[in-house]
Amino acid sequence: MLPIALFTHGRRALLTGGGNVAARKAETLHAAGLHLHVVAPRIEARIHGLLCSACSFAQRPYQPEDLAGIDLAIAATNDPAVNAQIVQDAREARVPVCDATAPERGDFSMQATVRVGDLTFTVDSGGSTPAFSQRIARELAERFDQTYADAAKALARMRVYVQTVCESAKRAEVMRELAAMPVDELAAMNPAQAEHAAESAIERLRGIASQKAMGTVVCASRASALAMTQTRSVAARLAEHGIATTIRNITTTGDTVQDRPVSSIGSTNVFVTELELALREGRADYAVHSCKDLPGVLESDMQLAAISQREDARDAFCSERYESFSSLPAGAVVGTSSPRRRSQLFALRADLCYEDIRGNVDTRLRKLREGTYDAIVLAMAGLNRLRMHATYTVPFAVEDLVPAVAQGALAIETRRDEDGLASALRASVNDREAELCVTCERAALRTLRAGCSAPLGVHAQLDGATMNVRAAFALSPGNEIVTELLSDGVTTIAQAEALGERIGRALARRISGKRARLVVLARTQERPSRIAEALRARGVDVVELRDGEAHAVEREPDMLVFPSSGSVDAAHAYL
Repeated sequence: MLPIALFTHGRRALLTGGGNVAARKAETLHAAGLHLHVVAPRIEARIHGLLCSACSFAQRPYQPEDLAGIDLAIAATNDPAVNAQIVQDAREARVPVCDATAPERGDFSMQATVRVGDLTFTVDSGGSTPAFSQRIARELAERFDQTYADAAKALARMRVYVQTVCESAKRAEVMRELAAMPVDELAAMNPAQAEHAAESAIERLRGIASQKAMGTVVCASRASALAMTQTRSVAARLAEHGIATTIRNITTTGDTVQDRPVSSIGSTNVFVTELELALREGRADYAVHSCKDLPGVLESDMQLAAISQREDARDAFCSERYESFSSLPAGAVVGTSSPRRRSQLFALRADLCYEDIRGNVDTRLRKLREGTYDAIVLAMAGLNRLRMHATYTVPFAVEDLVPAVAQGALAIETRRDEDGLASALRASVNDREAELCVTCERAALRTLRAGCSAPLGVHAQLDGATMNVRAAFALSPGNEIVTELLSDGVTTIAQAEALGERIGRALARRISGKRARLVVLARTQERPSRIAEALRARGVDVVELRDGEAHAVEREPDMLVFPSSGSVDAAHAYL
């Protein structure tokens, strides 16, 4: 079978038969714009209703002369012998013929058809189940509405523009990229926007070609086993587009300082700053991050080129002795250095002992095996990527332990002036669903002005075109967990941003009036601060500010402290 589309303008069709089957064929032929000639001893009123100046009928039995001047014929009488004769006569006259009662006997079959603007969908069951074909056609009509017709019109405008300005060897690739855009975005474009989108696609692909000519680029990456596994996966995808990568290992502040939790190091972006410096100084062309390590707002000279397909975003309970979090005995030691995890876990079980743990995934699992901890909590994404696990590895439901913003996704960062490489990375790595979810989560992070070490969890998930986003914030360790849950239709980046901002504002309203006082503690030394420790023990939120890091302050502080080693009591008096 070879499905084809027949241009019907000016063509004549013969329909023999006047019953229900013939009536259905007549409606299809009439809708297709054919000049229709109906021949039958008795003709249904449905068919008479279709006849106009472009249609005619003869109320009599079929005659071979009826095929004169006909471009195609449909035999739809209730007499199989007559239908067989029509097929034979039509073939002798070199007229394509359809036998509506025995499709295998004719030259073609008539398919159920759905038209949405310039789009045409056809369904063919080979004549075996016409009713089911009609059902599928109805469902197609319900699924593909006018939005798809408008999107097709936008793509038609783009095609004209691409054929005008783009070299012929690149046109198909450009149109494939444009056709992959979200349908809602395409449908909403006016002619000027359609041309702009086409021009942008042409420039992106030219940039990719330029990068291919470069041959090799340099990627900045942390040196841990997990970071290298993540970076190699991105480099492999880029290599498929003809661009080789050399990996440059960079040591970050978070890698160097292992004697205390990340949240108490006294600096923001502890796994990011040195990688960005390598980009800024030209020692690397792109960097691969665990997206959850990024601040809500990038530096002005940096950009996110792509978000990878997301691994399992959940947190995981890991133990060598106990089967689940609920089976831990009271007083069991659970290792985690994340304020977010610790706060939410404490809300689930306040009878456990939560202690800090640092190190790479393999280091933490080794400490677990050695018995330092009864259980630890790690990201499922890291475990899956490294193919590691504990004897008992059980993911937490996101309803119980809301993951960190962008957990499980990789972020690929470039300098803002690296448009060609950024386009190549996006074409190679970017996952649209992950991008929408991460955009929503990062918008919430930005709205709340929270850092990557804040006790904040935000998790967005798409269900078709509906995005469900859940957020949780701990006011302080052992205190109330404030939560929000919102859902809305999301198919574009702008809609994802808007939903993230909405849940951020909703969460901020719930936090307002409940959260602890904020003290900004100015520091010039790297060693742990007894003042910060004492203030936190009194339920105070403390931001340790070093060397003018104004962006580290999440909100307007209640107090700014310039401390000496004996100033804790004086500061406490003001609180």
